[in-house]
Amino acid sequence: MPKVRTTPIAAQDRTLVILPTFNERPNLEALVQAIRDEDCDVLVVDDNSPDGTGELADRLAAGDPGVLVVHRAGKLGLGTAHIAGLRRGAELGYALLVTMDADGSHQPRHLGPILAAARRSGGVVIGSRYVSGGSIVGWNARRKLLSHSANLYCRTLLGIRVHDCTSGYRCYPRRVIQRIDLDLIVADGYAFLIELLYRCVKAGVPVTEVPIRFQDRIAGTSKVSSAEITKALTLVPRLRWRRAAPRGQQVVSAELEIELSGTASRSAQAGDGAVRPVSTTGDGGSGPKGS
Repeated sequence: MPKVRTTPIAAQDRTLVILPTFNERPNLEALVQAIRDEDCDVLVVDDNSPDGTGELADRLAAGDPGVLVVHRAGKLGLGTAHIAGLRRGAELGYALLVTMDADGSHQPRHLGPILAAARRSGGVVIGSRYVSGGSIVGWNARRKLLSHSANLYCRTLLGIRVHDCTSGYRCYPRRVIQRIDLDLIVADGYAFLIELLYRCVKAGVPVTEVPIRFQDRIAGTSKVSSAEITKALTLVPRLRWRRAAPRGQQVVSAELEIELSGTASRSAQAGDGAVRPVSTTGDGGSGPKGS
């Protein structure tokens, strides 16, 4: 069993940001503090990082009850790290569960608009690089072309109107995670992000994209290999040509009232003063044209 620090802070009505880590020590402390400054709790899921990331996370948790840590035996993959974090957050009763890269590419200042959109829509919210107002800093032309092409490929083959299918900066209401059977997910690595999004869309969960400024990692080296990209691209046609949703899938209606803040909540009416998302998308939904 992994060691887990449980927090005395009541999780109900709160947000948990899940940070999968492997050798992210140079980035971790500043990122955790920035997330805590946004009034969110943090769960570090560390895959036995040899650089001491897990030990640093333990020290941060010892001084802050809003920081939790899960230690895993080794480098078990991004997908299983997300699943472990999402399950733990749901068990603790957090209303909203956010996944974020720990390398500094996802900025905590975007949490406010992302969480506001999740509370309005009751569905999945993506921090998107590819809607109006979104941007990428620090990538060369080749990486941008590869990413744009991968997302166009996903949209075309899967028939979904989500512009940034591969973004790992996401918010899931707890009830959505409880309805989507995570045991049925077969992909790991970055292919996991595509499969979980596709399962949510096919289950009728609304998806909203909020623009973010994506900054290439601050320190360390990228863990996205050619093998990871190949696995992600080969997963897409397998998902597309399944004739029906996997057996045991529970369907969530787009009109379902998601329990947030301890009560059922529908999307707020216009005029509530909240920041508006750029696009709300789903299976057959609408969004801005282009990528």
